Amino acid sequence: MKKIRIGISFILLIMLAACSSGKDLDITVEKDLYYQKDKSGEFAIKVTNKDEPVGDLDITAEFAMVNMDHGKYEVTFDEGEKGIYSSEVELPMAGEWEIVFTITEDGKTTEKVLEYDVKEPEGVATINGEWVTTEDIEFYRFINKLHIEINREQAEEKYEGKELEGTLANLDDQEEAVQDQDTLLTQIIRLRSVALLGLEKGHEASSDEISEAIESVREQYGQSQAAQNLIKEFGEDKFWAKQEKQYELIVLTQKVQTDLINQVKEKNPEVNEQEILYQAQKQYEELLVSQVSSLNIVIL
Repeated sequence: MKKIRIGISFILLIMLAACSSGKDLDITVEKDLYYQKDKSGEFAIKVTNKDEPVGDLDITAEFAMVNMDHGKYEVTFDEGEKGIYSSEVELPMAGEWEIVFTITEDGKTTEKVLEYDVKEPEGVATINGEWVTTEDIEFYRFINKLHIEINREQAEEKYEGKELEGTLANLDDQEEAVQDQDTLLTQIIRLRSVALLGLEKGHEASSDEISEAIESVREQYGQSQAAQNLIKEFGEDKFWAKQEKQYELIVLTQKVQTDLINQVKEKNPEVNEQEILYQAQKQYEELLVSQVSSLNIVIL
């Protein structure tokens, strides 16, 4: 299991008894373990004493199901950041598991027991605990294909010969690229991250604003036979219902972009429009990186 770990993690607190060294150690689950068939997943814990991270521990764990006999699975934890220990764990099924931690500190060893519910993932990633589902990924793949087909249609009307051939080849490359789940997930993370920032800044996406944005894109798609065919194939009601949720995020993102443009204009009143947009885009990308870094993003 991969993880982009940024900011404050969701923590399940498990208070443990004092270890034999005399310290009271607390173990928190820093990264949840999910069951994935025939795949291992990262399981991370944080060990603290009075809220201070405890490093240089040797930790192993033995997993056994609570109500079924599926054998025992032993893993060894490696320390990364001080007090954070992780291991790759592959289990045969989801359910209630008993985890026996063996913790060695300064030559003294103690065992701690935790009952832990290993669940099946609800999607391919989480952003601050909210799932990005497989359905989300497929919808983004469809939207990318929709725009590619609109561009293909326009290219066939506008170009011919080698110019058309080159444009179509480029669109073919784009279509191949969006088959990659990581590419689509990056698009989702970017949009959701900035939309969250918009909410943090006090912006809202009213129903009127969302409706206006959707009406604009309806007109755009209505001018393309390729778009109309694809939307009909997808299911018109289903498509526009998903677009309504999507455009709530887009409206929030646009408001963040407008804030940046206004800030650049205010600081640089003599700068031309092209330079303003360039500076605003540069600040947007910097802001995006900062915002993503502040979120807890886990990729399975």
